[in-house]
Amino acid sequence: MKSTLAIMGKELRVLFNSPMAYVVTAIFILISGYLFYSIVLFASSQSMQILRVQGALPQINLNDLIFRPTFHNMAVILMLTLPLITMRLLAEEKKIKTIELLMTSPVPLLAIVMGKYLAAMAVFTLMLGLTAYMPLLMWYYGSIQWMPILTGYLGIWLLGGVFIAVGLLASSLTENQIIASFISFGAVLILWLIGWISQGVADTSLGSFLTYLSIGEHTENFIRGMIDTEDLVYLATLIIVGIFITHRVLESQRWK
Repeated sequence: MKSTLAIMGKELRVLFNSPMAYVVTAIFILISGYLFYSIVLFASSQSMQILRVQGALPQINLNDLIFRPTFHNMAVILMLTLPLITMRLLAEEKKIKTIELLMTSPVPLLAIVMGKYLAAMAVFTLMLGLTAYMPLLMWYYGSIQWMPILTGYLGIWLLGGVFIAVGLLASSLTENQIIASFISFGAVLILWLIGWISQGVADTSLGSFLTYLSIGEHTENFIRGMIDTEDLVYLATLIIVGIFITHRVLESQRWK
């Protein structure tokens, strides 16, 4: 555990001593904030139109009207930004030839992998935490249900964990950071698009199987305010598999 925390601390220092973490965080906050503002403006405009027609304000569910599309937007933005965080985790070590030092050090290989994963997760958690002003503003000015928002954040956090595990694996396959980011983005995009592909073969066993594999389908339940054991197991399994394969890739490279 000490080795994992030491690697995690070292990675956090590297991330925050470079502009990358700040730039990615700023991009995430600015884009998600702008889209949130646009959604709120649209909801307000719709309410005013109904008020003019009906003469009374409608009963508005802010969770469905504002936060469900907001969480969907966050998921897409993370698909684009998290590969920028994970692309350097192992690829840079290979490029500057420090990976040999890590491989031959007394630190267990699993501790290296977990330390780098947890460092990226810490940055991502900070990014996600900075969006807390969104529900707080809606709570201050209106009425919201907190449970669907908390489950939505849990789903997005687990989804980000999957993206980081995939990105870490991509970074272990090459020493080129750009290639690692493209591999990561392509892999998570496939996981996301599987749900769309399944619509073409709906009501078949293949369609059911593809729907189960779709990462978007499992995240959607969290955004709706539901915590299903099946969704937790699916997302946790993807994270574990990503970390396990990364460990195996590095272990195979150790003996080359």
